[in-house]
Amino acid sequence: MRLLEEVQLKLVSSLKGKDLLTLLDYTSEEVQDLIKLSTQLKKITKAGRCPRLLEGKTLGMIFEKHSTRTRISFEVGMNQLGGKAMFMHSRDLQIGRGEPISDTGHVLSGYLDAIMIRANSHEMVKELAHHASIPVINGLTDIYHPCQALADLETIAENKGELKGLKIAYVGDGNNVAHSLVVAAAHVGMDIVVATPVGYEPNEEVIAKAKEIAKLNGSLVTVTNDPVAAVKNADAVYADVWTSMGQEEETAKRLVDFKGYQINDELVAHAKPDYMFLHCLPAHREEEVSTSVIDGPNSYIFEQAENRLHAQKAVLASILA
Repeated sequence: MRLLEEVQLKLVSSLKGKDLLTLLDYTSEEVQDLIKLSTQLKKITKAGRCPRLLEGKTLGMIFEKHSTRTRISFEVGMNQLGGKAMFMHSRDLQIGRGEPISDTGHVLSGYLDAIMIRANSHEMVKELAHHASIPVINGLTDIYHPCQALADLETIAENKGELKGLKIAYVGDGNNVAHSLVVAAAHVGMDIVVATPVGYEPNEEVIAKAKEIAKLNGSLVTVTNDPVAAVKNADAVYADVWTSMGQEEETAKRLVDFKGYQINDELVAHAKPDYMFLHCLPAHREEEVSTSVIDGPNSYIFEQAENRLHAQKAVLASILA
């Protein structure tokens, strides 16, 4: 802890021992402090001074879905903080043969210090957290992707400074990424506009809760079917794939339904000249985003991907240290 004082690192102590299932469960102050901590951890890590706060701690990582950024960033993050991470595919565990997730939660609680899970069902993750006596971190579910949203806002904060008062436009499917981004933006006082085709709007309950948070922080949450209106004067423009994992059978239909929602040079001309383009990756170039935008001078996608590491270290350190 002496090193914490030397590098002036302040953990979000109110999160110690707490789950991260959705940012709706955190206060605005906690979300804002996590973003600040992420930036601090990034700076001191690059300076070779990352404190090994999690010596002797083990994170179990359960995956029902393929992963590049989630798996590697959590594993490296635990290593940089002095702990260890164990990769476990669900098919290799007894839950792959029908063991109740409640039993798995009880058993893993006796071995591990925390569980990160990348799952198909948010309800299953909630059940795991209910029965586990150790913290559970949502690495992605069908409804939320909170760690991604923290990295997104860390990226904007590093490049734009103060987040409050900025506008971010999300264009595409009203999915788990959109849900967590809306909630995170509301927590930091950013205006956010989500533009989707008819029938692909985000969950109404999530939007309603985000609007309540935004009202407290002086910002607006808007849902529209007009991508031009969404992007107008935006400080950041965000895309995700039109067809997520598990939706492959809908690909042909979605390509038709999302026509006109591609983020391209014509669309971003309505944003501010210094807008930031963001994408959670992996991306389908010339589908949801043109190559000229994603590989252009306003693209921050690889810095954003790197920040998954630092945002998750902030979560891990605050929950486990």
